[in-house]
Amino acid sequence: MNRVADALKNLDQLTSSDLFARLGGLFSAAGYELALVGGPVRDAFLGRKSLDLDFTTSALPDQTIAVLKGNVDAWWDIGKEFGTIGARIGDDTVEITTYRADEYDEGSRKPVVAFGNNLESDLLRRDFTVNSMALRLPEKTFVDPTNGLADLIAGVLKTPIEPEISFSDDPLRMLRGARFASQLGFEIEPATFDAMTRMTDRLAIVSAERINVEITKLMLGSHPRLGLTALVDSGLAAVVLPELPALRLESDEHHHHKDVYEHTLTVVEQAIGYESEYGLEGDFVLRFAALMHDIGKPATKRKEPGGAVSFHQHDLVGSRLAGARMRELKFDNATIKAVKELVKLHLRFFGYGENDPWTDAAVRRYVRDAGEHLSRLHVLTRADVTTRNKRKADRLAHAYDDLERRIAELAAQEELDSIRPDLNGDDIMRILGIRPGREVGEAYNFMMELRMDEGSIGAEEAEKRLLTWWNAR
Repeated sequence: MNRVADALKNLDQLTSSDLFARLGGLFSAAGYELALVGGPVRDAFLGRKSLDLDFTTSALPDQTIAVLKGNVDAWWDIGKEFGTIGARIGDDTVEITTYRADEYDEGSRKPVVAFGNNLESDLLRRDFTVNSMALRLPEKTFVDPTNGLADLIAGVLKTPIEPEISFSDDPLRMLRGARFASQLGFEIEPATFDAMTRMTDRLAIVSAERINVEITKLMLGSHPRLGLTALVDSGLAAVVLPELPALRLESDEHHHHKDVYEHTLTVVEQAIGYESEYGLEGDFVLRFAALMHDIGKPATKRKEPGGAVSFHQHDLVGSRLAGARMRELKFDNATIKAVKELVKLHLRFFGYGENDPWTDAAVRRYVRDAGEHLSRLHVLTRADVTTRNKRKADRLAHAYDDLERRIAELAAQEELDSIRPDLNGDDIMRILGIRPGREVGEAYNFMMELRMDEGSIGAEEAEKRLLTWWNAR
């Protein structure tokens, strides 16, 4: 009971108690039940504020609208078809959904919406017991028909009803199990996990957009290794991210003590560890690029003379594969492009300082190619070092420290982020007496290479070099 009391105290502290009293009073006066449900109640027990305020009610959608009208700052009925009405009250945004008793056609992507008539039945249709707790309002009575509090204390994810029925009703719940493992650091209960492994084929009816949401939330969780491991071990990853389990069978020539799969999970964790240092907290592009950075290895694995294994151009192949997978999962073009670029560039640093030192031109090209993703590339490159050889790890870390120092020095000298040739397109056309066309582009590229190789040489010298290059053509 102390945990219940603590949760109620947290609810009062983390949200406006006036909001609860006001909403609860409105619905009670109109003769309807209202309860705070799901994530906000769970998070109160965990001592954190939920981003969402979800309520459930005995009122039908039109009845909910009638209660809210004139009593809230704004309301909307975009989710009315599914029983959900949204509202804004002061600084709080809430969603209020009629009790549900949905039924799912076995071959359908969407439920046949059916409204229920009591809170306990509504809670039984939810995904996991830790999300099946509620707080009746305005009296603030705790309701927990599935012992969700006990599972929360134990750190266990379990379905409120038989997992086979729950997952058959909505197969996305299997992915949500992996996602909550990542977000909460919880373990999936064995019977629930067994059902996940047996029912992976049910994911075929789930839309790519819904899968996208769960994968994104999983990657942004505090414990992504737990979620990713659950996906792979259950077989769900073979359906939604088949490139990930494929890494399990590949040995990595740089990391003999780990296969590429384990190496990849470590890189994701290490990238997260660097995020705050580079101002990239919770950066999905960085985390997903870390997950995808070696997926080109299975397709490029080659046995070399003497027994060595190589993965030549796995960076380029991996970039293409990452783009294809992300398009299937309906990611937006900007996110796809960013992840592809990072996967393509993740090997660029290795070899720095080993033989011939990089010239300033090579450093400039590194920055130019990384573009707006330079900080992400810094993190990904550092995270990609998972060797247990301390001497090698220290050498690579010091080498990257040196590269970042040189980038900073060149940036200070040359405003590296906005490198331009000493002559622009108009200058080139004026000096050479030519009109817009392919030759202007070729001349511009020559001037850019000159700028990268030698830095700024001034307009007068640049003109001389341009004319010499032009006449030599």
